[in-house]
Amino acid sequence: MDSRSPFPVDARQRPASLGDRLLGVADNALKTLVGGLHPARPLPRAAAESELEPAQRELSGRLMRVNHVGEICAQALYQGQALVARDPALQAHFLQAARDECDHLAWCSQRLQALGSRASLLDPLWYAGALGLGAVAGSLGRRLSLGFVVETENQVEQHLASHLQRLPQADHASRAVVEQMRDDEVGHALAAEKLGAVELPAPMRWAMRAAARVMTTTAHWI
Repeated sequence: MDSRSPFPVDARQRPASLGDRLLGVADNALKTLVGGLHPARPLPRAAAESELEPAQRELSGRLMRVNHVGEICAQALYQGQALVARDPALQAHFLQAARDECDHLAWCSQRLQALGSRASLLDPLWYAGALGLGAVAGSLGRRLSLGFVVETENQVEQHLASHLQRLPQADHASRAVVEQMRDDEVGHALAAEKLGAVELPAPMRWAMRAAARVMTTTAHWI
């Protein structure tokens, strides 16, 4: 068992009881929101460092806050799906992805501190909403639940690509983090596809994009 997750991750083990899963979700929520999750990988380092102008620092801080919120939601989404998963192998997949997202969350937090910025004031709201959404997605069945992962990761990849265009060119440190995050999200989507994901209906994809737009716009400022 990974020290950062209260769930079993070995697909050969029996699924945890509902009570254990709920306790695990509560533990993860607390650690996610107060900074108790620690990365397994070191912070990606840029080949060069540059001093940022105040306006550049402010822009980077806002963009990394949005990315931080995205990782808060990723934790909740995967925990919600793992909560309702009946297949131990599927539960293990979600929890492994959540552990990868632990790295992203910690990296974004480190960059926010370095930039003199802060996390979103609405983080508890983002976590609660994403947790419920993940549980709903997980209850749709294995293939649709995995399809939800693919669509989510594809949208996140596009979002991170747009941030690479918007981040100041001089902010090599933030760009290194975002580039690694983008590569990891691509890997998560491919893994879900290999496990049998199906494409979500168009209305669901549109609704997910609309919800993500509200979240990213709000988190940019609050």
